Amino acid sequence: MSKEFEIVREFEVDATPEEVWEAITNGTGGYLWPMEAPEPKVGGTAAFGSTVTAWDPPHHLTVRSEDVGFSVQSVNQLEHVVEPRDGGRRAWVRYVHSGIFVDDWDNQYDGASKHTDFYLHTLREYLVHFAPRPVAFAQLDGPAAATAADALAAVGPALGLADDARVGDRVSVTGPRAFDAVLDYRDAYFIGLRTDTALIRVFGRNHWGAPVGVSVHDFAPDADAEANRDAWQGWLNAVFSQPS
Repeated sequence: MSKEFEIVREFEVDATPEEVWEAITNGTGGYLWPMEAPEPKVGGTAAFGSTVTAWDPPHHLTVRSEDVGFSVQSVNQLEHVVEPRDGGRRAWVRYVHSGIFVDDWDNQYDGASKHTDFYLHTLREYLVHFAPRPVAFAQLDGPAAATAADALAAVGPALGLADDARVGDRVSVTGPRAFDAVLDYRDAYFIGLRTDTALIRVFGRNHWGAPVGVSVHDFAPDADAEANRDAWQGWLNAVFSQPS
């Protein structure tokens, strides 16, 4: 049964409104995934066939689609309101994701809500530590075994994360190669790692019937998206091919 939804978040970040605007219009690969920049006018085109319905840089952006392309959703709208704080040195952001889910409403809403928190956290990490550096983006999903109910629980130990590792801790990670990182996000659904040159995101989408996934936002001058994708795909496949 079709039902409207609305997910609202507000936060402040150590970035100017102009830097936030640049991130949400042209820098989405740094924290989400690369998307077509919106055409800079009301009525302009935006990613995935959506339309710009509010355009007031650097303060107000809304894009809306009524042909979402997903069987479980018929309308999708994303709104950002950005205001200056501390004389313009910082920004306050109000983010609203709304629309209509036409099936599996509770599960779809739960997944969208929890993903929103992780994506907006990653936006802040990008703005504070990496913007406006160019990014090499890679995204991948685990094998079928990565859809199991406890799949994400296997990833933390495989990364070498102790059970008592907390957000803000410096950790030694055993991914496709060994590296040091800051554990910048961790809950029952997601893991976030920040190195000096990258943001590595682990998505526990097994909670919503999909496989565990990984995205790598690599800001190193010699970053290679394809090599990152291959390395993390091989690692994730190996995690879930191990006998239990």
